[in-house]
Amino acid sequence: MSRSIIIPRTLQTSLFSPKAPLAAVAPFLASRSQCQTRKSSHSPLGTPPAAPRKKVTINTLRALHQKDEPITMITAHDFPSAHVADHAGMDMILVGDSLAMVALGMQDTSEIVLEEMILHCRSVSRATSAAFTIGDLPMGSYEIAPEQALESAIRVVKEGRVQAVKLEGGVDFAPTIAKITRAGIPVLGHVGLTPQRQHAIGGFRVQGKTTTSAIKVLEDALAVQAAGCFAVVLEAVPAEVAALVTKKLKIPTIGIGAGNGCSGQVLVQVDMSGNFPPGRFVPKFVKQYGNVWAESMRAIEAYKSEVKSRQYPAPAHTYPMPPEELTEFERIIELQQV
Repeated sequence: MSRSIIIPRTLQTSLFSPKAPLAAVAPFLASRSQCQTRKSSHSPLGTPPAAPRKKVTINTLRALHQKDEPITMITAHDFPSAHVADHAGMDMILVGDSLAMVALGMQDTSEIVLEEMILHCRSVSRATSAAFTIGDLPMGSYEIAPEQALESAIRVVKEGRVQAVKLEGGVDFAPTIAKITRAGIPVLGHVGLTPQRQHAIGGFRVQGKTTTSAIKVLEDALAVQAAGCFAVVLEAVPAEVAALVTKKLKIPTIGIGAGNGCSGQVLVQVDMSGNFPPGRFVPKFVKQYGNVWAESMRAIEAYKSEVKSRQYPAPAHTYPMPPEELTEFERIIELQQV
C-alpha cells in the first residue's frame, strides 16, 4: 500500500528546484534513508550468547558419554523456548510431541500430526545455533511400515531442519529404526512408558516395576541399540532398573522419571520452568526450577494497570519530533480542515 508524504513548505522549494543546494537537500535525504533502513523493533535473534559454543554433534554426545558426563536435554516448541534453551547451554533440544498439550492445548499427544510437528521443528531450528536438535515423529507417521517412517523422518529433517528424529517403541519397531538409520538419519529411541500408546498400556503408568516388565524394558533398549539408535529415552522406569539398563547399553540413556543413574536427563520446559497456572497436575518426577507463570502474570497485570491509568507510554517510550516540524504539521492540518 502506497503512502503519501507531506513535505514541509519550507523544504518544498529547495528540494525540488533544479538549483537546490546539496546542503539543503542532504538532511532530508538522510532522514528518509534512516526511515527506510530502520529494522523492526521485534528482532528475532536479539543478543548472541555471551560465550558462543561449538555446534553439538553426535560425536560430542558420544564424547560426553565416554567421559561419564551427564547429557542435558530439554524440550522446546517454538522460537523463544528454543532460544533460551540454546543460550542456557543445553546439549540437546527435543521438539517433543508433548507440545500437543503444552503448546497447542490438545488432550494428548495422539492428536498432533506430522505437518504440525514440522512447523514447530522449523521454528525451533531457527533459534538453535549450538544444541543438537531432535524432532519427534508423531503417532500415525511411522507405524504403518518402515518405508512410511523413513519418508516421515526425511521430511522432519529436510523441512523441519533438525539433526535427528525420535520415535517410540522397542523390539517391534527395531526394523523401522534400522530403516531410518541406514538412510543416514540419527534416531533417538524411546522405551519404558510410551505416551503415544497410553491406551494400550493402561494409561500413564510406570514401566519395569516387575521382573517381567523390567526385562521387557531391557530387551526393548537393547533392540533399539542394535537397530542403530545413538541414544534412548527411558521414561517412567524405576531408578534401579534404569541404572542397570544403562550399564548394559553402549549408547547413552536419557532419563525422564528414571532416576539419576541414566547418562542424561530430559524435562518438558513448560513443566520445569513453571509456565502454567496454579493447580495444574505435574508428574512426580518434575522439579520446578522457576515460576514463569507468576512472573508473566505480574508483568501483564502491571502493563494493564499502567495503560488504564495512562502511565504508559511515558515520554521515554515515545519518539520526539522537532518543535518547528510539529508547528508546520499543525499548520498543514489546519489548512486542510479549512
